[in-house]
Amino acid sequence: MAVPEHDHSGEPALAVVFRTQSDIEASIVRGLLEAHGIYAAASSDLTHSVFPLSINGLGEVRISVPAAQADAALTVIREQSTRPEAAGVVQLPDDTRDLSALEARLGYTFREPAVLDRALTHRSRANEDSSGSTVDNESLEFLGDAVLGFVMADLLFRDFPQFDEGQKSKIKASLVSTNALALLARRLGLGEFLALGRGEEKTGGRNKQALLADGYEAVIAAIYLDGGIEEARAFVSRECAEALEDVRSPEFWGRDYKSALQELVQSHDLSLPEYSVASESGPDHRKIFHVEVRVRGELMGTARGPSKKAAEQEAARKAMDRLGEA
Repeated sequence: MAVPEHDHSGEPALAVVFRTQSDIEASIVRGLLEAHGIYAAASSDLTHSVFPLSINGLGEVRISVPAAQADAALTVIREQSTRPEAAGVVQLPDDTRDLSALEARLGYTFREPAVLDRALTHRSRANEDSSGSTVDNESLEFLGDAVLGFVMADLLFRDFPQFDEGQKSKIKASLVSTNALALLARRLGLGEFLALGRGEEKTGGRNKQALLADGYEAVIAAIYLDGGIEEARAFVSRECAEALEDVRSPEFWGRDYKSALQELVQSHDLSLPEYSVASESGPDHRKIFHVEVRVRGELMGTARGPSKKAAEQEAARKAMDRLGEA
């Protein structure tokens, strides 16, 4: 990203390229410019928080860029504008779809639903609009990737202080991979809400991993822009709670305690371990399983986990601890 030039006073030489009274619109424009490698700063005459801007109806927000990049910034904004005759204005659509069903699944209600609508709009749909009034979600995808990366790094830093940088990097890469995000998107039924062009529709775009993962990141950006970093953090925390809990399982790190326990009991000519679910608790979408493992009818270990698999692994580990072979 370009570094701002400075004037003789030492202050950055900036030029205002966009004005609005909508914090959401300002945030989208700022993200759009930074996605094109243009440094952008937001300012107003009022005191406000940067993450996110929150001065709707109270004053004007100005987006400024280095003076040398002003022309390039205006070109980027004009290309994204839904009203070409109004240079520098990015108008959010007023006739957005009813996405209340998706909001219920997200656990978040948008103050400005238009930003969610844009997050679900694929490039193929925008390309089919000859009027140029449809804006795709690519800039939001870029922003969402950054927000997700920050939130995930923060969660790992706080929840797994015992892990080193390499371990945290491995976890993060696993949790934010295309496969992982597409799985989360499918769980939300995100595909049915995507706005796709005819070509993508015909070729099964609603089920494509890349489109689902990109849309999921764009939705994270939409939540961030509409509600701020804490709402985005809450969403990511809810969505990834089960995956983060699985990280605590030894299976994530490559040791299969169930197999190890099986080999141990077989080496002593004992019958194979038997696992059973003693109880379940919590709502259907976030159950906790209480698992017991027995060898020759004797209880050797118990554990709880967000999945039967994770609970069985932990129960097996405790059984091996008891047998003195862990």
